[in-house]
Amino acid sequence: MEDKPRYSRAADILSLMILMQSRVQGVTLNDIMKEFSVSRRTAERMRDSLMLAVPQIQKIENFKTREKYWGFPNSYMREIISFTPEELANLEKLKEYQKEQGFEDKEKLLDQTINKIRALSRKKLPKLDNALEILMQTEGFAVKQMPKHKIDTDLLETVRNAMKENKKIKAKYNGKDKVLAPYGLIYGSKVYLIGVEEDKGTEPYCYLLHKFSEIKLINETFDKGDFNLDKFSKKIDVKLLFAASAKDDVLNYYFHSTQKMKQNEDGTVTVKFKASGEYEIMWHLFRWGCDVKVLAPTSLKKQYIELLENTMKHQKKK
Repeated sequence: MEDKPRYSRAADILSLMILMQSRVQGVTLNDIMKEFSVSRRTAERMRDSLMLAVPQIQKIENFKTREKYWGFPNSYMREIISFTPEELANLEKLKEYQKEQGFEDKEKLLDQTINKIRALSRKKLPKLDNALEILMQTEGFAVKQMPKHKIDTDLLETVRNAMKENKKIKAKYNGKDKVLAPYGLIYGSKVYLIGVEEDKGTEPYCYLLHKFSEIKLINETFDKGDFNLDKFSKKIDVKLLFAASAKDDVLNYYFHSTQKMKQNEDGTVTVKFKASGEYEIMWHLFRWGCDVKVLAPTSLKKQYIELLENTMKHQKKK
């Protein structure tokens, strides 16, 4: 593992100070190695340099794990850390975006976060507010056309409580009674509740959250076993082939965090990524028209062909 160039060291030491303060128990040498992509020896030097400059750093040993941690007393760095107008503007814009998408709970949470940051920056508020106002007037998001489904905040709170307590929920879904074990939530153009329906096996399924109503907790617990939401969201291996005429657009398009692209000799582009549901992928494929072909999985290709055929039949009706 190679060490970083020397010019980055001062910035890394400051970042290490902030990292130590951000964690209640402090950080281990392994944490430093992972965060800064450095060797163990370099991590030790960074720690020692910081301890030499700031003697207030405390060493804490976890007797259960036998690991040693280093960190600061509470609030030691409050006067060192400050927030820039750009950072606040980014949060304000993100709050506006969450509101536009109908995620009222996330909008309120961001608003609370912004208020806490402002409370910690009281001395600099007049100057901060002036710069923030200019940034808010000169930067913005383009209007994005996408479905907007209002999610009832009480419904969302019930689901979250159920997940925290590992309790099942009873609700109406598309007007039908269902009892579910809620495993997690996935946010995209829509909000999906991942859960297992009672008496229908143990396979988790994606449910549209906005289609639930009359939801309530029931006094029945469940065990998720080794279910992992991140793995579930990447369970489908998708492989697409794009025409050479669409190459420039494809190479500059963000499909998924797991995407891998390959430019072929004939000018076409192969794109691979992992996803959780085939239905959402099909709607995204529409924008590419005849420039895209589904190579895998077979189930996605079959469903997409059926969707295209049904769309054609509908358009031909008088």
